[in-house]
Amino acid sequence: MDERLKPETAVGVPALGRELGAVARRRARSRLVSSLRANGLASFGVLVLLLVCLSAIFADVLAPHNPRVGDLMDSKLPPAFLPGGDPRFILGTDELGRDILSRVIHGSRISLLVGFTAVALAGFIGVVLGLVSGFYGGRIDDVIMRIADIQLAVPFILLAIAVLAVLGPGIQNLILTLGVAGWVTYGRVVRGQVISLREKEFIEAAHCIGVPNLVIMFRHILPNTLAAVIVVGSFAVASTILAEAALSFLGLGVPPDIPTWGGMVAAGRDQILTGQWWVYTFPGLAIMLTVLAINALGDWLRDYLDPRLKI
Repeated sequence: MDERLKPETAVGVPALGRELGAVARRRARSRLVSSLRANGLASFGVLVLLLVCLSAIFADVLAPHNPRVGDLMDSKLPPAFLPGGDPRFILGTDELGRDILSRVIHGSRISLLVGFTAVALAGFIGVVLGLVSGFYGGRIDDVIMRIADIQLAVPFILLAIAVLAVLGPGIQNLILTLGVAGWVTYGRVVRGQVISLREKEFIEAAHCIGVPNLVIMFRHILPNTLAAVIVVGSFAVASTILAEAALSFLGLGVPPDIPTWGGMVAAGRDQILTGQWWVYTFPGLAIMLTVLAINALGDWLRDYLDPRLKI
């Protein structure tokens, strides 16, 4: 019997395929890390975002004081590095004697929770509606796109304020409002991708062999749109964090007893004339650095996933 036809020789083919797949995955990870290291701004974004995530996860351990409880005897203390500062309060205290550093650390939880959860909800709604709209076209496409046009006619922040004024403040209502109000961008991007993909040869072949429409949409078309969705989502996280800060500043976001960056900035506006700049400066810096880090990471991700830049 020919050695090439022996069963034990053929058994090695799947193992070889798995080994080649593992090598390809290792090379892809290596290219990803190399590209990230070559982009200094993206590396800075990863570092800042990692620090913010770790502070949110381990806030109870890292925070030196209770963020909700203060002592009026320690009211309005400047940061420890300024004259009159107390070493117990590195970034100073607010008008109620609460530690600014502890409140900034705990405030990262709300910003990240609202940012990522609202973007996930908006992405899910937008991707599903975009798939249906682009795949079926006709009246379904007209109805979905006209709803998107109506929503785009109303400014995003004004729509969020109107909805939260009816539903009331709260984390759940805030996430729901920002998620529902932010689906349009995903829907339009996915719809454009689907319209260009549904005429491709592999989609026509799937139709010819009787593959159901749902399988075609979610197994063959959706994976080819994920790169654009990931890029849009990375930028949307930053804008959602800013929207949460703005709504908390207006008193329509998270309840005032829960520390948030936007709420801290809002509470510090009364201290502008009295000179307690640290009350609003440090949470404002936290918002700025987090948004900058996410935007830098999203910009790198867009370039990395764009096949035209790899030619």
